[in-house]
This record gives sequence, structure tokens and C-alpha cells, in this order.
Amino acid sequence: MGEPVERVDERDRVIGVVDRDEAIRHGWLHRVATTVCRDPWGRVLVYRRPEHVSRFPGHYDWLVGGGVEVGETYEEAAVRELAEELGVRVQVRFVFKFLLRGAISPYWLGVHEAVVAEPLAPDPAEIAWHGWVGERELQEALRRWAFVPDGVDVMRRCPGLRAPSGATPPSAPPRS
Repeated sequence: MGEPVERVDERDRVIGVVDRDEAIRHGWLHRVATTVCRDPWGRVLVYRRPEHVSRFPGHYDWLVGGGVEVGETYEEAAVRELAEELGVRVQVRFVFKFLLRGAISPYWLGVHEAVVAEPLAPDPAEIAWHGWVGERELQEALRRWAFVPDGVDVMRRCPGLRAPSGATPPSAPPRS
């Protein structure tokens, strides 16, 4: 089995353990945890997926995350994914979860927020480019760049997750 995940029902109750690729292929519900990362000035992390990945190659996203492992909570998965993909250990705050029909498969999505003040060490297998953007930059990017559709859906559902418009970054913002 490649990546075991818990198959869940319409109420997010566990009904078995399956391979994540199999769950996606068959449209079985499973769990995914994501996090909106902000810097101390309220800017949101945006990143581009590598061209070689199987799902949404070269697309941009503002949610960092992945499948919830067997026996893991949404919060535990969110913290683990941030460590794996960004190389940071930070606390997350659970915001909400909902049943997302998804662009490639349906799943329960747990959405979290985190403030990331330490330097990022992104995994190049997961993140080809990243940068911190304010509200106006994020809105412009959404109009101009190809974003992962599920992330756009989350933004529509909860616009309060976006960067506050009054956030003031330092005079020379760190860009990666």
C-alpha cells in the first residue's frame, strides 16, 4: 500500500483503511489537512507546485497540506505537513472542515492557520517557488496565475482567511 489513509463516510466517520491513490481513483472519501501560512505581518504564503508532480503541475496554491495519515488528527497532519513541505515546526489553529467535492476526488478538508516567523526550507519535490503576498497581490495573482482549483474553492468559502489589507511588512521584505 502506497500511502494508507482512512476511508470515511459522509459524516467523516472512519469506515476502513485504503491507499490514498485508490481512494482518489474510486472517489472514496478520505481526509486532507491544509494550512494557510502567514508571516508576522499578515502576508500569505503562495507557492508554485513543481512541473513533475502528478496533480496540478506548475499550479500555484496558498494551502500547504496533504493526506491525513491513519490514526492522525487533522491538526497533527497539518503540523506534520508543514514540517515535511516547509521545514518548519509551528502551531496551527483549526479554522473549519467541510466536505469538498474536489477537482480530482471528494474528501473532507480540515483548514488551519499558522503564523510562520522562522525561515522556510521548502522541499523542492513539493515546492518549486514560494513568496509572501499581501491581499492585493494575492487577488492579482488569482486573476493571472493558474491556481489549484480546490484552494480557490476554500478562498471562496472563507474569505476571512486571506491576508488582512492593513498588514504592513518590513521595509525590505524577505523574499524567497
